[in-house]
Amino acid sequence: MKLPPDPFDAALSAHAARLFGVARRLTGRTDTAEDLVQDTLVKALEARAQFQPDTNMRAWLTRILTNTYINRLRHQGVVGRAMDVADAEPSADAWLSASSLRGLRDPNYDALLSIAGGEVGKALDALPADFRLAVVLCDIEDFRYDEIAEMMGCPLGTVMSRLHRARKLLQSALFSQARELGILPGVSPGEAIDFDAYRARRARG
Repeated sequence: MKLPPDPFDAALSAHAARLFGVARRLTGRTDTAEDLVQDTLVKALEARAQFQPDTNMRAWLTRILTNTYINRLRHQGVVGRAMDVADAEPSADAWLSASSLRGLRDPNYDALLSIAGGEVGKALDALPADFRLAVVLCDIEDFRYDEIAEMMGCPLGTVMSRLHRARKLLQSALFSQARELGILPGVSPGEAIDFDAYRARRARG
């Protein structure tokens, strides 16, 4: 008699592709990402008794993947205390100011992400590991700040601070790349971008 498929195993398989996407963005290498996902799935199978059936499996698996990734970086000496403690700035252990919160996702940042195409990956790869991790989990995977704080094992304020700083670095890098590619001619850094004009230029060819 053939036994029905294990629901837990089936759920793991369903999330494998999404996990690989996260791992690929974090590591920048296909072989390393595959190895990271394999380790994540093995650990998930070993910890299956800890998973609550009515909870978010994607978040649970991503937390395992994130922890595995951070531990690898520590072992390699790529990161140290920066991944263990809050950032050394006043906003790290508390809520950011209202203006900083608004600056976390400004229109220019979102628009640059949408038009820069493959340049986003290059800019993302150039970020420090802890900044890249925060951006991938928030801006690409759409996890909440509190979920990311749990995955990264750091205070909520640290997540928000890293996102704020990482997005500024990304925006600066993507702006420079967009200027070099002729996407944003005549626009100065910090100036509001007229994307209607950009689309009109694209339509004219």
